[in-house]
Amino acid sequence: MSNLNHAQNFINRELSWLKFNSRVLSESTKQELPLLERLKFIAIYATNLDEFYMIRVAGLKQLFSAGVIVTGADQKTPLDQLRGIRSYILQEKEVLESSYKQIIESLSAENLHVKNYADIGPELQKVADAYFFSNILPVSVPIAVNTTHPFPHLNNLSFSLAVKLIDEENPEIFKFGMIRIPRVLPRFYQVSDNVYIPIESIVEEHAHEIFPGYRLVAAAPFRITRNADMVIEEEEADDFMMIMEQGLKLRRKGAFVRLEIRENADEELLKFLNTHMQIFSKDVYTYSVPFNLGALWEIVSNKDFSHLTLQPHNPKVLPPFNNNESIFKILSSQDVLLLHPYESFDSVTRLVKEASKDPKVVSIRTTLYRVEKNSKIIQALIDAASEGKQVTAMVELKARFDEENNLHWAKALEEAGAHVIYGITGFKVHAKVTQVIRQENNELKFYMHFGTGNYNASTARVYTDVSFFTCREDFAKDTTTFFHILSGFSKSKKLNTLSMSPTQIKPKLIALIVNETKMGDAGHIIMKMNSLVDMEIIKALYNASKQGVKIELIIRGICCLRPGVKGVSENIRVKSIIGKYLEHARIFYFKNADVPFYISSADCMPRNLERRLELMTPIYEKSLQEKLFEMLQLQINDNTLSWELQSDESYVKTQIDPEDKIINNHIILEEYINKIYKTLKKDTSSHQAEALARKLFKES
Repeated sequence: MSNLNHAQNFINRELSWLKFNSRVLSESTKQELPLLERLKFIAIYATNLDEFYMIRVAGLKQLFSAGVIVTGADQKTPLDQLRGIRSYILQEKEVLESSYKQIIESLSAENLHVKNYADIGPELQKVADAYFFSNILPVSVPIAVNTTHPFPHLNNLSFSLAVKLIDEENPEIFKFGMIRIPRVLPRFYQVSDNVYIPIESIVEEHAHEIFPGYRLVAAAPFRITRNADMVIEEEEADDFMMIMEQGLKLRRKGAFVRLEIRENADEELLKFLNTHMQIFSKDVYTYSVPFNLGALWEIVSNKDFSHLTLQPHNPKVLPPFNNNESIFKILSSQDVLLLHPYESFDSVTRLVKEASKDPKVVSIRTTLYRVEKNSKIIQALIDAASEGKQVTAMVELKARFDEENNLHWAKALEEAGAHVIYGITGFKVHAKVTQVIRQENNELKFYMHFGTGNYNASTARVYTDVSFFTCREDFAKDTTTFFHILSGFSKSKKLNTLSMSPTQIKPKLIALIVNETKMGDAGHIIMKMNSLVDMEIIKALYNASKQGVKIELIIRGICCLRPGVKGVSENIRVKSIIGKYLEHARIFYFKNADVPFYISSADCMPRNLERRLELMTPIYEKSLQEKLFEMLQLQINDNTLSWELQSDESYVKTQIDPEDKIINNHIILEEYINKIYKTLKKDTSSHQAEALARKLFKES
């Protein structure tokens, strides 16, 4: 397989993603983890799988229908992939059901229960009955299906109870229908402080109240998944916001891609549903556990049982941001790099909030991809615009599944007087950058923040990301050019210090890999990212490996590169880290480059490198490079949260030798930051803090 184009050298993208989700599910089986922490991983697994079906499986079905034969370097057809996905999910279903049931059983021993209506006893049943009549019955929708009542439209991820009824006056007559369970209702109703009931269990018990005069013969909860990808004809859109709003409505009507239904459902009920929906039989999945397990967050977030989760880490504000000195004065003297969630995201919010109130600030520019619902950053931008400051916000309306929230904020910013950009035709804007322009001594000075993660304080507590602050002039010029590209018709697509996709990041990365390749076994590459799919990047890494370059890849999710292939990738090691935090940072290290370290908003995927506007940022300051290198080394040496990709596509959990020190990089980084915070004094300078950090990190 020395021919780098050989299909066997590449792992299928979709099957690689499934294995990532399996690693997430595997966390739910870890006996050493607290029970609600394990339940959380089932919620994450289920939410991930929903999106996979809505987008990836839906796309494969469209390709199959269009007669497309080959879709990637691995040469698997859409049909090959669909068959592989179905087989994989059916095998994994046993793990999901077993893990869920075992966790629920163990939670009962901790006096936290998830039970059906029939199992909760008369007193709690009375509470459930009262809730049914006051909250469920008024909003439930009984649907009869017959010649005068057509089968209804079912929205994507809608949840319903199919019912088979008998007319009490004419018992020989069967009727079929359904009860829609609105999303405003909780997925698990909390009938007492420590008891939850799946909502369908209450609805099923009271079906005769919803269909008076009929007796329930059989019932089956079911859930449908539709194609949720939106195709927007941007070239024809006069009002892009209106087009997006229409697209969101059309999403509810996408083609069916999956039906989930309770195991051992009445055969006539299943036939009734599929007569109308006509879902391919192999896309019908039966489960003995509840659907929509993503809603388990309702139980995980029960504060009365927080002792059944991992100890939360309180992110720390460290020097130089740990005093009341102006953030602009701080950045005038030094660059700053933060590791989230160990170091607080509050410093990023502080930059925008301080800028919104500072009379010397004349302009704030930022890109917004995914923001939380109560965003302090956006509120600060609104305040700044209301005060007459020039505010430019690139709000990416095409951020999948965040479109509605982003539409809301775009309108609020516009109403405050901000200039809102909705996107670039044909591209998503995924770069994470903020620029503040301040009048100082009759000159304009520029302050920048670059991130690997979104401007979202909520996710910044659970995603590992990097923030970089600077006021370097070369960065300022490139950032200004970047925002001019976003807001105008600029043909200047080239940046000088920063790199921007779709024109610069990929060639820059390949050039850096080629430079290491020339160094042979003196070369060393470390690349940390969410996904590695791009074939040209993979081939460049293969060539580097063939020349003896040591290559260490930390890839959380999809990896289409196959390590350990003789004559191709023997010098490449790929590991995935799954744990308390979601690994999200993109960091690239090239030992022999003039600038060895870069951070980026982009993964090495064609969509990021060719169809999005992304930024890659060099890190010049030696102390900041050392900080990144130490963090990467810690992750490479992690033997607790790590999985290693084998040449046969399997992932093997790292085994700890009894004589080895246990290295859990998430816990070590928490303890490391906490030690610095506790040891610091208020008058500790940044340089003293750095020296202390080095000392404590070596001790860790």
